[in-house]
Amino acid sequence: MSPDVPLLNDYKQDFFLKRFPQTFLGGPRFKLGYCAPPYVYVNQIILFLMPWVWGGLGTLLYQLGILEDYYTAALSGGLMLFAAFIIQFTSLYARNKSVSVERMLTTDILAEEDEHDFTSCAGAETIKFLIPGKKYIANTVLHSFLAGLMCGLGTWYLLPNRISLLYNSAGGTVLLFVFGWMTLCIGEYSLIVNTAAETATFQTQDTYEITPLMRPLYIFVFVSVDLAHRFMINVPALEQMNQILHILFIFLPFLWALGTLPPPDALFLWAMEQVLEFGLGGSSMSTHLWLLVMFTISAGTAVTSYFIPSTVGVVLFMTGLGFLLSLNLSDMSLVFKHSVTRVGTKSKASPSGSEKQFTWKECLFYIIILVLALTETSLLHHFARFPQISNNSPQAIVGYILMILLIILWILREIQSVYIFGIVRNPLYPKDVQTVTLFLEKQTRLVKIGVVRRILLNLVSPFAMIAFLSLDSSLQGLHSVSVSIGFTRAFRKVWQSTENALLETVIVSVVHLLISSTDVWWNRSLDTGIRLLLVGIMRDRLIQFISKLQFAVTVLLASWTEKKRRKSTTSLCILNIVFFPFVLVFIVFSTLLSSPLLPLFTLPLFLVGFPRPIQIWPGAVGTTACMCADTVYYYQMVPSLTTALQSAMAAGSLGLLLPGSHYLGRFQDRLIWIMILECGYTYCCINIKGLELQETSCHTAEAQRVDEVFQSAFEQESSRICSINEHFGNVLTPCTVLPVKLYSDARNVLSGIIDSHDNLKEFNGDLIKVLVWILVQYCSRRPNVQKVVHEMENKGKASPIILPALTASPQTQSPEDTDSLNSEILDDWSDDNIFGDEPTIKKGKEKDQLKVVPGINLPIPGSLEAQEVGDHFLGTVPESSLYKSVILGYPVVDKGKPKDMAYIPLLEFSCSHSHLLSLPEEWTSNCLPNSKMREMSSLFPEEWYQFVLRQLECFHSEENASNVLEEIAKDKVLKDFYVHAVMTCYFSFFGVDNMVPSPGHLLRVYSGVLPWSLALDWLTEKPELFQLALKAFRYTLKLMIDKASLGSIEDFKELTNCLEEYETDWYIGLVSDEKWKEAVLQEKPYLFSLGYDPNMGVYTGRVLTLQEMLVQVGKLNAEAVRGQWANLSWELLYATNDDEERYSIQAHPLLLRNLTVQAADPPLGYPIYSSKPLHIHLY
Repeated sequence: MSPDVPLLNDYKQDFFLKRFPQTFLGGPRFKLGYCAPPYVYVNQIILFLMPWVWGGLGTLLYQLGILEDYYTAALSGGLMLFAAFIIQFTSLYARNKSVSVERMLTTDILAEEDEHDFTSCAGAETIKFLIPGKKYIANTVLHSFLAGLMCGLGTWYLLPNRISLLYNSAGGTVLLFVFGWMTLCIGEYSLIVNTAAETATFQTQDTYEITPLMRPLYIFVFVSVDLAHRFMINVPALEQMNQILHILFIFLPFLWALGTLPPPDALFLWAMEQVLEFGLGGSSMSTHLWLLVMFTISAGTAVTSYFIPSTVGVVLFMTGLGFLLSLNLSDMSLVFKHSVTRVGTKSKASPSGSEKQFTWKECLFYIIILVLALTETSLLHHFARFPQISNNSPQAIVGYILMILLIILWILREIQSVYIFGIVRNPLYPKDVQTVTLFLEKQTRLVKIGVVRRILLNLVSPFAMIAFLSLDSSLQGLHSVSVSIGFTRAFRKVWQSTENALLETVIVSVVHLLISSTDVWWNRSLDTGIRLLLVGIMRDRLIQFISKLQFAVTVLLASWTEKKRRKSTTSLCILNIVFFPFVLVFIVFSTLLSSPLLPLFTLPLFLVGFPRPIQIWPGAVGTTACMCADTVYYYQMVPSLTTALQSAMAAGSLGLLLPGSHYLGRFQDRLIWIMILECGYTYCCINIKGLELQETSCHTAEAQRVDEVFQSAFEQESSRICSINEHFGNVLTPCTVLPVKLYSDARNVLSGIIDSHDNLKEFNGDLIKVLVWILVQYCSRRPNVQKVVHEMENKGKASPIILPALTASPQTQSPEDTDSLNSEILDDWSDDNIFGDEPTIKKGKEKDQLKVVPGINLPIPGSLEAQEVGDHFLGTVPESSLYKSVILGYPVVDKGKPKDMAYIPLLEFSCSHSHLLSLPEEWTSNCLPNSKMREMSSLFPEEWYQFVLRQLECFHSEENASNVLEEIAKDKVLKDFYVHAVMTCYFSFFGVDNMVPSPGHLLRVYSGVLPWSLALDWLTEKPELFQLALKAFRYTLKLMIDKASLGSIEDFKELTNCLEEYETDWYIGLVSDEKWKEAVLQEKPYLFSLGYDPNMGVYTGRVLTLQEMLVQVGKLNAEAVRGQWANLSWELLYATNDDEERYSIQAHPLLLRNLTVQAADPPLGYPIYSSKPLHIHLY
């Protein structure tokens, strides 16, 4: 990227300079892209100051002593309500009155917004520009009432006397009054006049007009604190809070403009997550619906525990509900739903026994754990009567045990990954592992350690922490609200997040032992539950602070080390260093709000992003992705990857599992983005995304750095025991490798093979052989062949029933459906060679293949009747049977007289079983000159044809199967049918001139582009035969490559084995074929495709091999991902900077900017695959 390229292009800069003042002021557009009449600006100023006019009138009457304060609020609110209705109905009238004119669409939508024709001060176009109006009538009424209420309460909030009582300062009162009313006017204008685009944008589209409610919402929050202070006298905390909020009130426009305060929908979801996780002991959920459900149930649990009179009952209730709510309830609900569906629908197949056994084992395990937990809690709580703080108390002893458990679990978790603390390489981790077998052998010790860790984490630690909580003296007496909240959370956290709960419990226990005085605030005013709650919040915020600080330092280093923009970023880096305390304040403020640290344009220019849910994006997980041809490879690998992740997560190889954590997997050209959505007892819910395989320059640059990071960790041969992570400053820290069953991609140059003259000469002969094999296999594997063979074996004798084509209809046909036969087709038949010139038929020779059987009155084709004629038995004969093709030009039968049919000679096979392998009738028609067909029929490999027939297994239950196959192989009529079909397909590929094909010709035919000929027209009319012939051509090309690479084929048996391997283990075709995707999903062992590289001018072969390979996985800095995604949202949704070459999307090896942008949810990102929430069992 050139250093002269600006962060925003010229047009976007002008657009941003127009939009930002509008955002700051709440909607007035004083900077337009064209010249507007003065009344446009005057009208906006009047509408902007209107709330201040009504509020000022009420304030004046109050200051003069005419009205009381509440009457003043009512008067101002009523006037504003009336004005709001007038404004809204004026907008509605202007929209209905104006005539819609159809305009030509311009290429720039943003410029279209600026095109307005103003005719008068009160014209329809002017009103529509000033007051766009609401989409819904309900919002028109609701927003008008909110405007009146806000003006009335705002007037009450900003009364000068009230402000003077808070601060006792005249100057402060004036400042707060003036700028406070500016804040109110901004809120009113955005609510009822024109809503500005907000920098804090969560949804891509404001369908339900939620954005206008954002600013009034925060105004109501500030006013509510003042109202509480008015009616709750002598509460010092409320007074101090009210004083602080009155000062913050005048800074609300800056917070709105900078995007620090979240919109209502994001605020609602974020608040529920924070309360659920830190106040109620839960976890963020994979869907917004489950978040609401779980929040409601958890809050109900805390409230219910307060009203239970018995202390034992409270403890049992908290323990039981804490355990049950920490389980994977969403997955259990799906299992229950499927069970109900299976019971209600008996016709559906029941699940396998293993699935039932697994479900019952899981349920039994949970029931046993619940019973043991309830038993332990009740016994300890009932019989234990000890002081809370004592070095020799049972609770202190349990605390010592928990400390030991914490240290052991921490050690066992750290030695499972390649780096300890992400810095020092783990000496126990296998070195230079590049194969699955070698890795599994070397990882045996770590697997055993993982089992021990799993037992300690899932079984020992929860019961130890329950013992610690049950022995607490706070639960012995009457419980308060704080006890209900604190211990409900504590008993839930034990199961929901065992490792975090263990750390929090140990910290509280250590503080108990260090601070034994009861006069200390920590011991005097707080019970154990609230202490655990506060420690949990501090633990989370400390982790966030460290991650944000690392991210800020990484951005600073990335900007400094980037040579392209060093001149422009040097000043920013110096400013960050000089004003580091202020940067630290931004980081701390962002940490307290649990909001992303937003680097503007990914430069060291930090803002505090608005708080949002852990998922970052508003849509449901896994519902959007930019699907393409490469998506199928991620679909195939995800089940195996999920299984591998299950083992790694359970062992602790991926570190501490927290909702919102991000991981990056790498294998060849595939990049897998993994995000943890929720965690609970023995389960974890994740989302897997797949990034594009067609690598751009930026994608390639960052992918190479990812490869370097992983190679330095997993493929080093250093003799040093503990080496240092060379890429510690990167946002990616390697964790482990996972054995995953997926396709490895190998691309080879076929120069010297496909263009070899010797190989091309052999190609023609091999193609005829493969065509014979394909057609014989096709006919022998038809389902009705096996059925007829079975019937014949049961009868004990052969029946000359001729099989129809697969496409023939099994329904009977009327005599009207019988067509007159084209005698030209059969004029070419002879006794010795069906392609002979003489159409004569010699009689009297018993050995001849073609006989005239006199005196046979054929039944109506397709009739259900059968009649015996001489020694022949004629069964059901469909129209598409062979009889139709052997009628020798007799007069057409009258349609209305089916009983007066002529005697028709019958073509008969020498073997009674030959009809089982006969080709469909429509494949035997003639389309080529007889002389040419006779000439080229000499190329037919008769020995190979007979060998293929003798290898068939469709008569495997026949006692004399070999004799039957021998007779079929000697059947000349059957052979002539195959000669005709095979050679016609052959002519379709190469034309009547039997020339050596060129490499380009092979590629075109391989791709399904055949040269035109009469034979091609004949072939394309038979789609099934065309596909078989194309498959044979592709098999032959693969055979040519294999012979050139692996050596020539010695005999027919080896050739047969090779073709059978192609049939069962290979898919040979084009990457763009739908069957290619089906083969990948069906997990065919091998796939092959032929291509051409125009840049290098070479033919290429691509081979996909299904095998278990090692996928390298590393952990990403979660705050780096959240910060870059927050900038992406701001840059695209607010600044509309969608330039494909913008600075913030350029590759950077430290930040992995391009990959992070790709992994964002559409429409801002473009992953080609995104899974539904996947639930992983961690036991």
